[in-house]
Amino acid sequence: MTIRQIISEALREDIGSGDHTSLSTIPADARGKARLLVKEDGILAGVDVAMEVFRQVDPDIKVNVFINDGAVIRKGDIVFEVEGRSVSLLTAERTVLNFMQRMSGIATQTNKMAARLEGLHTRVLDTRKTTPVLREIEKLAVTIGGGYNHRFGLYDMILIKDNHVDFAGGIVKAIDATHKYLTDKRLNLKIEIEVRNLDELQQVLNRGGVDRIMLDNFDYDTLREAVKRIAGRFETEASGGINEDTIRQYAECGVDFVSVGALTHHISSLDLSLKAVK
Repeated sequence: MTIRQIISEALREDIGSGDHTSLSTIPADARGKARLLVKEDGILAGVDVAMEVFRQVDPDIKVNVFINDGAVIRKGDIVFEVEGRSVSLLTAERTVLNFMQRMSGIATQTNKMAARLEGLHTRVLDTRKTTPVLREIEKLAVTIGGGYNHRFGLYDMILIKDNHVDFAGGIVKAIDATHKYLTDKRLNLKIEIEVRNLDELQQVLNRGGVDRIMLDNFDYDTLREAVKRIAGRFETEASGGINEDTIRQYAECGVDFVSVGALTHHISSLDLSLKAVK
């Protein structure tokens, strides 16, 4: 689903048969101004999404943007000012805030994680642990915050996880079956495989045929040993319960990527407010 489609569905969900409160209390020809106020420090995300919300609600709404996506924002900042029919501004208000507050929360948390990796080659990745239907929006927020996107869905990369290995009958069988499938379907997809211990890692190293190895729930010493054994033959990714306090230590083990599901599924929205200018 595209961002435009997501916004269209969000507005349909919110407006339904009409914003009856605004329509009943505000004259149809009344015009007004409103400002997006920052009430909490963080990283701004979702300005472009807000512009599309306003456009879909009423193309005649005028927007003057003062701060753009990716900027550091402080309590008291004014992000943008909008002017147009008062009813239109009120109708768009909640959808704009819902998107921007969540996106800014994700961008802020991602930025904190990315900052912990300063000076290292390791990059922080998101996962598929996103809100259903909102993946495009949430993964965009990750990139605005300085992170990187892992695969978008089940279709754009092969990721052989522990359950796949177990159901397939082992690591070698899983990798061999994957190559046969890609050949038969004439697909060109990168292959990543998850390993749970050094024994499974050695099986992958012996077989080869992958692009990246996910080292899941390894402690620091075992992770360093795994990276040493891989010796640059494949990309490496650490995963499993990594948080803001531990991400630097995992990265210092030498992995190329650290994936953090909490970037999108365990965040607090940033406090923003759209207030009328009297």
